[in-house]
Amino acid sequence: MKILILILTVLAISLIIFNATKLNFEALLQGESFTAVITIVAALCTITLLQILRISKKIEKLQNKR
Repeated sequence: MKILILILTVLAISLIIFNATKLNFEALLQGESFTAVITIVAALCTITLLQILRISKKIEKLQNKR
């Protein structure tokens, strides 16, 4: 599970980097740039959810030791 979370996090970061190159800062909310903004936000949400999952698994592991 730890490796899967790491792989998905790296994929999300690579999506952020790729879509950052597609941004047009003069017209941020128009056309292809708008799609890039939405994808960047979705990737950030994915990273947040994966880190919450990682922390909850760590807490579960600590509770099972007790």
